[in-house]
Amino acid sequence: MLKVNLKSESKEDTYKALIPITKSLVEEEEEWISLLSNFTALLKQSFETFSWVGFYLLKNGKLILGPFQGKVACSFIDIGKGVCGTSAEKRKTIIVEDVNKFPGHIACDENSKSEIVVPLFIDEVLIGVLDIDSYNYSNFDEVDKLYLEKLNSIIAEKLKALRFELL
Repeated sequence: MLKVNLKSESKEDTYKALIPITKSLVEEEEEWISLLSNFTALLKQSFETFSWVGFYLLKNGKLILGPFQGKVACSFIDIGKGVCGTSAEKRKTIIVEDVNKFPGHIACDENSKSEIVVPLFIDEVLIGVLDIDSYNYSNFDEVDKLYLEKLNSIIAEKLKALRFELL
């Protein structure tokens, strides 16, 4: 069983510690749902400021809710809509300091104040996005972007090895 006890000095230290932990998490995993579920739990328990962590996965031209940790969420998001749909459409990470100022923000949790969405690719093909919310304004920055993109790539490599496909 994987033990996680991250009491680091900084956010960057926590992310650095998560890299080998994530590699260990994916090493023996054979089920993509379990992989994504445990990864979202790992992120949520590692950062007290993360109120919601989850995946939206691309299926039939829409983002559908995947494994997550947090309050009940929207079941699907159209490409180009909200932060998740915009990230998917632009194929890039989006950091939003104040979700109330993001045009077309989809408020699944009215208490959410800031958000980061990181696209998930297998061989440059978009398969979904990692969405993280916070109840704090300006919670996410370039450190989050850098390390979440690295962690997402570890997850993507394992999904590729598992020959990930949505049913």
